[in-house]
Amino acid sequence: MYITDLAHYVSDQLLPNAYFEQLNGLTDEWIFSRTGIKTRSRAPEGETTNTMAIRAVEGLKTTDFSDIDLVVGSSYSPFDTVYSHAHAVQRSFAIVNAQVLSLTSACSSFINALEVVQGYFAMGKAKKAIVVASEHNSYYGHDDCEKSGHLWGDGAFACIITGCDEPMDAPEITDIYTKGLGHIGAANESVYLYPKTEGLKMPNGRDVFIFATTYMEEALIELMKRNHYDLTDLNYIIPHQANNRIITNLASRMKLPVEKVFTNIEKYGNTGSASTGICLSENFDTIEKGSLVGFTVFGGGYSCGSMLVQF
Repeated sequence: MYITDLAHYVSDQLLPNAYFEQLNGLTDEWIFSRTGIKTRSRAPEGETTNTMAIRAVEGLKTTDFSDIDLVVGSSYSPFDTVYSHAHAVQRSFAIVNAQVLSLTSACSSFINALEVVQGYFAMGKAKKAIVVASEHNSYYGHDDCEKSGHLWGDGAFACIITGCDEPMDAPEITDIYTKGLGHIGAANESVYLYPKTEGLKMPNGRDVFIFATTYMEEALIELMKRNHYDLTDLNYIIPHQANNRIITNLASRMKLPVEKVFTNIEKYGNTGSASTGICLSENFDTIEKGSLVGFTVFGGGYSCGSMLVQF
């Protein structure tokens, strides 16, 4: 599978840490030292998970979608659980010949979506797909929650994935790994989203930290071993942007220098399943041809995943 086009959308509205000091006494130093976040992206009034997905697709260089036969959306913060952001993309761009679905595995969802595309391609049921990750965390989050209100950012990422038997002059997704972890730790209560009652909260960040660090490392190492690579073969990694302490801990455990790790959490906060895609889109033009890039993610619930992309 090849990534033949990509784009992202993030609002230019950035909420600074100073807002939370006024709201609940959490200082800029306190937030930054624990999360690595200085600002977080916030969707403006009237923006939704669906409209952000559309904006991300509008950013693609591609304008003719007549050969798209699959649209897969990933999100845990939907605007509409029936008319999903994947359907909104289909309708907005008149993608009339596509199969359409949306899935969730929390912050791992984007990697799961790509694995679904891989399956459709393998079964011969599709040849060219749009994958759209879109998260409207601020719609469900509570800024006054001292444990997690300051974490959430909003944003969307879109890419076109092409299945081809012959090599293409485009980054190739060489392998994907995913794993459900609902049976470990406090997976059932560490992060939750109850739309009609409590909204989006993370009451047990310590549990998330422990398992995210462990399984993001495991997922990427497992995939490297499966493809007969050593960690030294990696040119860059793009980890889920949940918390900078998780990212630095992961890099340290894997003995990866900081210049090999792409991040944007300081500016955008935790943009959920869209975070790795946004990070890729922002850094795409700086990645040298021939580079091997590893993605690794962890989602509430719990789940993990990884992906290798050969440029």
